[in-house]
Amino acid sequence: MADINRREFVVKSAAISAAASAAAPTILASEDWKGANDRVRVAVAGIRSRGKNHIDGFQRLKNVEVVALCDIDQSVLDDNLNDFKEKGWKTPETYVDIRDVLEDKEIDAVSYATPNHWHSLGSIWACQAGKDVYIEKPVSHNIWEGRKMVEAAKKYDRIVQSGLQIRSNPGIRAAIEYLQGGQLGEVYMAKGLCYKWRDTIGTTPDSQVPPGVDYNLWLGPAPQRPFSENRFHYNWHWHWDYGNGDIGNQGVHQFDIARWGLGMDEHPVKVSSTGAHVMFEDDQETPNVQHSIFSYDPDSTGGKQKMLQFEVRHWITNHEGGIGEGPENTIGVIFYGSEGYLVVDGYASWHAFLGRERKPAASANVSGDHFLNFVEAVRSRDSGILNCNIEEGHRSTVLCHMANVSYRLGRSLEFNPASEEFVGDEDANKMLSRDYRKPFVVPENI
Repeated sequence: MADINRREFVVKSAAISAAASAAAPTILASEDWKGANDRVRVAVAGIRSRGKNHIDGFQRLKNVEVVALCDIDQSVLDDNLNDFKEKGWKTPETYVDIRDVLEDKEIDAVSYATPNHWHSLGSIWACQAGKDVYIEKPVSHNIWEGRKMVEAAKKYDRIVQSGLQIRSNPGIRAAIEYLQGGQLGEVYMAKGLCYKWRDTIGTTPDSQVPPGVDYNLWLGPAPQRPFSENRFHYNWHWHWDYGNGDIGNQGVHQFDIARWGLGMDEHPVKVSSTGAHVMFEDDQETPNVQHSIFSYDPDSTGGKQKMLQFEVRHWITNHEGGIGEGPENTIGVIFYGSEGYLVVDGYASWHAFLGRERKPAASANVSGDHFLNFVEAVRSRDSGILNCNIEEGHRSTVLCHMANVSYRLGRSLEFNPASEEFVGDEDANKMLSRDYRKPFVVPENI
């Protein structure tokens, strides 16, 4: 890692401006890439749940190999090693600390499926270490650190793919072309739906850290506090220190489709979000019912008014717009235009309906491969072919963060798209970032 040992890497990555240039690793220039026929060597970090999909996604690709696994839970590492053995795959190296992974010069890319509070710092460290990055959604834990990720990808000339995999589905890409081709007339609003059945998480007391778990590394940038099962595996989603609720967990996918279909490359100028944690008396902090409305500056939309709505429901509810059937979840986006409406159902299917009679007009149901798209960009050293680069991922993730800040403060907010700051609201601007626990500090100066 450019002759930087592990201790030096920690200090220099956390210490910031004065040390930033000294900490910068040697980067492979495009002409140094070994060639399109060489094997792409990938490390996967965070392998309990979604990380397993990352492993399978890369292992099935031609001339791509998962050569390293990283997780703070030894039992999770052991479980995945057994999977490799059962599938007849070559045994990968295993690591507990991501900094050790980044010191391996033979690793080309790191794929992160860690909790949200690790997404930005892990990605920035990887860029500094000369690795390309596939980062799960939402790409950041707050707005400010998402911008730092964009800066890091640019400065170190890294390929950084946001894990909003719907962007790689040919079917949904066809839906966006249909919308933006004018067949729906003037598209003035999109509504994202995240109706997922979520039972109570109950309550658990603080307890001893389970054997084989490096809790200090799991906390990383988050505040120091005692261990609790309800703030650990998966349920971390429902706590502000680590997750962003279902609007950031599932909803960011639908936010991305909605923004994409509306053709919005700029942030909204207003947000109002209200909701609650209802029904259950448990440890969950984030809302399980949330309704958010965003408005865009007409100057950024060709003088046309455009709005984006988003709704989270967690329990028994009706389906909407033909999305979902039977007892299943209702996940998707509805676009409203002057000539009809279009429904994106889930991750690959869409249907358009035109006129007052709502006659079926067009549809498709085709899936794609986001991991393959990432690997093709790595091989070509062309971030322009990424279906969802870090800038796009950041723009969609900002919507989740804006909604959550409005919800937590209990008021509507105005936003400056250029500066990525709230207008005239000191409390809201304090929530653009967070205090980071040393040495796990997202650097001010990349």
